[in-house]
Amino acid sequence: MWAENFSTAEGNALHEKAHSGLGESRPGVRISRSLPVWSDAHGLRGVCDIVEIHQDGTLLPVEYKRGRPKAHRADEIQLCGQAICLEASFEREPGSIQSGFLFYGKQQRRTAVTFDATLRALTLETADKVRAMIEQGETPSADYSPTLCDRCSLINLCQPKCMRIQRGVDHWFKQRIAEQTETE
Repeated sequence: MWAENFSTAEGNALHEKAHSGLGESRPGVRISRSLPVWSDAHGLRGVCDIVEIHQDGTLLPVEYKRGRPKAHRADEIQLCGQAICLEASFEREPGSIQSGFLFYGKQQRRTAVTFDATLRALTLETADKVRAMIEQGETPSADYSPTLCDRCSLINLCQPKCMRIQRGVDHWFKQRIAEQTETE
């Protein structure tokens, strides 16, 4: 599902050049845009906004984000996943891409991200959990959070406020059975 709002439109404008697919050369670095990458070993695939290919062979992924750094690590996990895929796509040793950048539109500057063992493990663990949910046909419950949900373009499709109250017939039956068991 997809829904457009001001934030997604702003993000699309920020990504316009990054997703153009047009390469560029600067002294000592080749810039690739909208580069498809994958790792069959980890079941990952995606598209890097920017990959800087330096003269010494160093690969640096750069991911564009419209906002600013977040309290959680989702942006870092996405960028690390890109690095893991770049290593596989370019037949590099695992762990050979040691860092990348998140470019935040609100700040108009890059934030360096180091792909240490902890972040790599978290990235692969997250991918495994998402894959397991997909294979089991499970969707996480929509828990309403004003700071996250109120600005989300999908709020009218997801309807997290309704899910908080309406948990389904199964929940209602289990609750009634539990209440009867307690009174007996």
